[in-house]
This record gives sequence, structure tokens and C-alpha cells, in this order.
Amino acid sequence: MSLLNLFAKKKKEFKAFCNITREPLESGFGYLLTTAQVISSKKYWDLVMTEPETLSYTISHFNNQPSGTQMRNMIFEKYASVAKPWMISDSVINYFEVDKNEARNNAKKWWESEGNYTPETAGPASQTLDNSAFNSWKDYAVLEAGRGRAVVKR
Repeated sequence: MSLLNLFAKKKKEFKAFCNITREPLESGFGYLLTTAQVISSKKYWDLVMTEPETLSYTISHFNNQPSGTQMRNMIFEKYASVAKPWMISDSVINYFEVDKNEARNNAKKWWESEGNYTPETAGPASQTLDNSAFNSWKDYAVLEAGRGRAVVKR
């Protein structure tokens, strides 16, 4: 090994994680979705609004406590405002009604560019969905998601 090789900086390996599950993705795998595609899923919102970190807000919301509804609105806004595309793992891709071949091809482009590829339709959902669709998904996420898992006081 030459002296130059000892001091040469190794190129850091490009890594990725699923934006939803946080599981590591093997190079070249996964699916690339836009924020509009992500927030346009009832299954996704049912998952988000019943996670351990958010379930208390869901229960509060369904018990007619405004603070729970307010927090659910903030959660929706947080996810809906993401400008970058989302890398999604095989374990959750079925939560979304998308063209999986297109999403896989976009992921390959993303990997090849080391995370710099962005589909034309990427951006915050409020800018890429029409108002009617955006508001419909917001209503579901804030007002209905997780209803079946919330324990409501009677």
C-alpha cells in the first residue's frame, strides 16, 4: 500500500433510509414517491395517526378535545409540506396507490444521482395537488384517520 493510499479520503458510501419506517435501504432498492403521493393515502394516515407518538392526540380528537384536533392538523401540515421526494421501503409501499414501476424507476434515478434526483411533481402537497384534493386528504387525515383504533369515552 502506498503512502498516498493511506491518506486518500475514502468516498463515503451513500446510504438511505425509508422516510416512514426508518429502516435502511439497500443501494438501488426502494421506491421514490412525491409528498402528494404519500399524503394521498388513507392507509398512511391511519398508520401515522395511530403511532405511539400520536395516538393520544387521536384519542383526544375523537373525545372532542380541540387540542387533539389541533395537534393532528399540525401533524398533517408537517408531512404535507415536505418538499423533497420520499424514499419508501418494500414493507410500506402497499400503503400507497401508485405506479410501482414508475416509483421504482424514480428510486433508481435517485440512487444513481446520490439523492439529487427529484421528480417534476415533487414539492409540498399544497403546491402539487389541486385545492379540492388537498383539502379532501387534509380532512381525512385530521378528522377521520385512526377512528377504528381510538378508544372513545362514552
